[in-house]
Amino acid sequence: MVAAIGAALVFLYTKGADTRAAEKFDSVEVLEATAIIAPGETIEDAQAAGKLALAPTAKDSLLDGYQTTTDSLAGTVSLGTIYPGEQIIAAKFGASASTQSTLQIPDTNMAVTVNLTDPARVAGFVNPGSQVAIFLTGTDPSTGTGYSRLLMERVSVIGVGSTTPVTTTTTDETGVATTEQLPRTLLTLSVDQLQAEKLLFAQGNGELSFGLLTDKSTVAPAPPMTSDLLFK
Repeated sequence: MVAAIGAALVFLYTKGADTRAAEKFDSVEVLEATAIIAPGETIEDAQAAGKLALAPTAKDSLLDGYQTTTDSLAGTVSLGTIYPGEQIIAAKFGASASTQSTLQIPDTNMAVTVNLTDPARVAGFVNPGSQVAIFLTGTDPSTGTGYSRLLMERVSVIGVGSTTPVTTTTTDETGVATTEQLPRTLLTLSVDQLQAEKLLFAQGNGELSFGLLTDKSTVAPAPPMTSDLLFK
């Protein structure tokens, strides 16, 4: 009797082990990369280039978001480098970078970009998240008088672009010309419609400069500074 019971238990254990082994090695045909897929490469281009193939994968090795076809990934691009043998999963693909905005723009505002020299942007200390006051230096068209004046009290910087050297030439009263290179950098601001209109008009009719602010900086509208008022 004991021998019979022992034999039955061994049989049941062996059968269970066989079942577990079958489940472990039960596979699913999933898409894998057969060649490197570069960041920004579309799923369609990867497929056309023969970089995708179905491969049997054990069920316990399947990754979340695995794909058996490219249907659900149509129109997407690789968000990073995908290497041969990697499973194609939804998390590795997304919308084209050209259609995505990484700027954090308040719902009621818009992004406007200006191009400033190094001194005008506080020698490079202005970064995304900075608060700035914006000043305009120009000439009054009705009087021909030069002035500097506060244009906007406090504006948020939400992006800083690449820097490009710009050559400028100035001539003094004696006719001597001086040429220098000042790097200019694109800075993107979060503004409302009226601010955007003022900013774009001012940029085309004068020289903009930023003043970097702290939480406690005091800025208030004031009359324009002219040569008549400079030393008063």
